[in-house]
Amino acid sequence: MTILLTGAAGFIGFHTAQALLARGEAIVGIDNLNAYYDVRLKQARLAQLDGHPNFRFVRCDFADRPAMKALFAQLRPDRVVHLGAQAGVRYSIDNPEAYIDSNLVGFLSILEGCRHTGVRHLVYASSSSVYGANAAVPFAETSSSTDHPVSLYAATKRSNELMAHTYAHLYGLPVTGLRFFTVYGPWGRPDMAYWKFTKAMLAAEPIDVFNNGQHARDFTYIDDIVEGVVRTLDRPAAGSAPPFTPATSTAPFRVYNIGNHQPVELLDMIAILERELGVKAQLRMLPMQPGDVHTTFADVAALTADVGFRPVTPIDVGLARFVSWYRAYEKC
Repeated sequence: MTILLTGAAGFIGFHTAQALLARGEAIVGIDNLNAYYDVRLKQARLAQLDGHPNFRFVRCDFADRPAMKALFAQLRPDRVVHLGAQAGVRYSIDNPEAYIDSNLVGFLSILEGCRHTGVRHLVYASSSSVYGANAAVPFAETSSSTDHPVSLYAATKRSNELMAHTYAHLYGLPVTGLRFFTVYGPWGRPDMAYWKFTKAMLAAEPIDVFNNGQHARDFTYIDDIVEGVVRTLDRPAAGSAPPFTPATSTAPFRVYNIGNHQPVELLDMIAILERELGVKAQLRMLPMQPGDVHTTFADVAALTADVGFRPVTPIDVGLARFVSWYRAYEKC
């Protein structure tokens, strides 16, 4: 049995591939290795997977419909983990076309491939961004406040959820969406705040702190995220049952929050980095950026009840591991 995993060179995709390979799964990973951030980091992740007897890499853009149709027909995967996407809230303001191509056209290619090859379960990446500027915390999957996104990135992720439900309803395709909450850790993404802060602080440069530091994020360590992804993959969606899924749908469709259920103030996160790096941060306080939100906070009761998900990594432990990895990777 083969698992098709998109975004294999990405942060979450790479770690998920490692976990699945460790338990003996056969993985075909695809990625287009785009230049959203340094391709050398993506290649370094892939180098950790290369040579494993159960891993095969295919460089492919999943928005390429003919290529994906042919790949699905060749592989006929048993399960699909779709973690590839054009990420980033702020980037979507200046580069909207990239989000339509990857997150909408690309997601349709995945759905069509799954539909026509009898995939038993599709697990795909959604985002906490779908909650927009929702002030009611913690965010729960039953919230009706997901139809007012404040960035195009968020709009594409909410669209993915609606598209997934349509395919589950029409074709009986079991689909599960995971709303990720601020994932961090070793091999992370350079566009994320914790990475940017670390890099700037070690260079004795000021860091940009938006909304004057009045942000809180539900930082979730990568190992906890991966455990949740794998547990979810092993439990294909069946007929929906409120309160964990919308309305009275009976399609094999689910959406879950996957977070740490413990928001951390941005300034507290910076204080942890200061301690781990032995450097005092120079703060450049700035106003809120367009598309940003004040707080994210995951209610994970549904995922805990259904698959036993329980995040265990405190922010200070996770950031210490990241800093240790970062120093080794950057040789600093």
